[in-house]
Amino acid sequence: MAHTGIADVVSELYNNLRLSHYRNLFGQLREEAGCLSATEAFSAEVIYLLDRPTIGEFAEFIGISQPNASYKVNSLVTKGYLERVSSDNDHREAHLHVTKKFLDYYGRQLPDMKGAVAFAINSFTDQEVQLLASLFRRLNRHLATRP
Repeated sequence: MAHTGIADVVSELYNNLRLSHYRNLFGQLREEAGCLSATEAFSAEVIYLLDRPTIGEFAEFIGISQPNASYKVNSLVTKGYLERVSSDNDHREAHLHVTKKFLDYYGRQLPDMKGAVAFAINSFTDQEVQLLASLFRRLNRHLATRP
């Protein structure tokens, strides 16, 4: 299969995973006090995926000002989805940690995706599953090193 064919297949897989994620995400968003807005949900997810960034690292990653990032973080802290934890090396610096409340919220979105993938992979042989896992690990390592 040509590289462009593989890129198309990976793009289609990525789009399907994103659509599944958004369906679950929007199904959980509520217009009530204390619930996450779409922007807050995306912000909290980025912070989770960055694995305990500082506010500056979060701001730089999503390309916003530090005051704007602080505003988003403060809202998430107030709602109980994030906490600031002082750095062991420099107590003036705080890292953003997601709370159990966020993990519970985020975890409700993953079972559907994991179940769908498990269902699809049931038709694969053990050798195909091992090869696919190996290829995805390599692809993920490559994508993680790109700016």
